Amino acid sequence: MSVRLDVPVLAGDLVRLEPLAMRHAPDLAEAAEEDRSSYDFTLVPRAHEIPDYLAAQLARDGLTPFAQVRISDGRAVGCTGLWDPRKWPDRAGLRAIEIGFTWLAASAQGTGINAEAKLLLLSYAFDVLGVVRVDLKTDARNHRCRRALERLGIPFEGVLRAWSMSWAHGEEGRVRDSAMFAVVAEDWPTVKPVLQARLTRSSARDCRAITGL
Repeated sequence: MSVRLDVPVLAGDLVRLEPLAMRHAPDLAEAAEEDRSSYDFTLVPRAHEIPDYLAAQLARDGLTPFAQVRISDGRAVGCTGLWDPRKWPDRAGLRAIEIGFTWLAASAQGTGINAEAKLLLLSYAFDVLGVVRVDLKTDARNHRCRRALERLGIPFEGVLRAWSMSWAHGEEGRVRDSAMFAVVAEDWPTVKPVLQARLTRSSARDCRAITGL
């Protein structure tokens, strides 16, 4: 059995990652019903399913789930998590973990929230937990997600066939091919500034929009 990690609130300028709780349900129900066109291959509940979804995430072995709370208005606009922690076989501590179960409301996509959430989780994984590897994976057909990970500088490792359960509509109980991405400790000094630069560009766009420049 895996042990859930005791992770504090992780806060940036755009997003605050709070331990997932039932109090996030009203915001997440609203977020989940925005434009759903990007959710073809992602586990995103409908509004009426949110209570059961939260209960399942909170009970899922090996998952430390977070609500993604938008700083600008204090609303929960999605979820993410640290998943599948793997221990060293011969000493204390974790050697690897995955970032997964991630989704964002349509209004939060492309705003820098995804990049900052990844930066917060990767920083915690490498700098606090001391892991040597962080995995990220998606349905191999999810080219939108794959392009987003590539833009964030996350190295692509290949496709593992029949690796994960499919979340695509109509494919319940079937498996999917998974596109595997990962950051290892040697990558982190290179990946971190790419994420930071992405956030700088997002902030600049927001500034221009506010000032009319």
